[in-house]
Amino acid sequence: MNILVTGSNGQLGSEFEDLAVSYPDYSFFFTDKDQLDATDQEQIKKFLKKNSIGCIINCVGYTAVDRAEDDQAQATLLNATAAKYLAAASAKSGALMIHVSTDYVFDGKQNRPYTEGDTANPKTVYGKTKLDGEIEVIFNAKRALIIRTSWLFSAHGLNFVKTVINKAQTEDELRVVFDQVGTPTYASDLARAILDIIPKVPPRVRAEIYNYSNEGVASWYDLAKAVIDLKQFDCRVVPILSKDINSKAQRPLYSLLDKSKIKRDFGLEIPHWMDSLRECIALL
Repeated sequence: MNILVTGSNGQLGSEFEDLAVSYPDYSFFFTDKDQLDATDQEQIKKFLKKNSIGCIINCVGYTAVDRAEDDQAQATLLNATAAKYLAAASAKSGALMIHVSTDYVFDGKQNRPYTEGDTANPKTVYGKTKLDGEIEVIFNAKRALIIRTSWLFSAHGLNFVKTVINKAQTEDELRVVFDQVGTPTYASDLARAILDIIPKVPPRVRAEIYNYSNEGVASWYDLAKAVIDLKQFDCRVVPILSKDINSKAQRPLYSLLDKSKIKRDFGLEIPHWMDSLRECIALL
């Protein structure tokens, strides 16, 4: 199968590149905006036809949560419009589309893990545009999976884990919120899960939503403390409340994802976030 990975320079897209050698039955086409403009509908159609693409893994996204509050047009373009064009092109070509979404489609007011059937109610521009992207995939694709994930970290790109490491080398103290709870997700684990799922997707699937994160629960404080301990930095981590920091976007206080459905349908075994964090830290 020929697989197109869009947004391949990001942290998730880069993980697919790292894993490609382990999946010899797939031929990968890794593209970023310089190779394929995901906001150009005609360019997408031509690319899919020319390269006989059988599956699109869409990693294109505007992920700067705070900046998106003042940049809604660009967030909409990358998170919703690109998803629409890719989904429509996949329907025309017969390709399977796998679209990556986020826990930020929820408002975080629930006190149990979110299932795929829970009502989305995003409170940020980022979350709203990602939900719009999901809706575009549902209405335009003929065969698609939407995978919601949370708190991605990786040895690639920009992410919280790397930010903590960089700051801890120059600062004596880090102040990190402890009242936002979810699950860190190693981008490599997510990429591997997606590649393992592809041959198991039913031929008549319409547009199915799945949750995927690593196992376990953490606050951002817990994650920062784990990073500091693993790196053995001499840096104090101080727990603070969300109201004590200046941020434009209102992040969900609770965004734990229930992964029962994806484990049941595809037989996945998902690592604990702490085990995957150790693996990631070893690469940094």
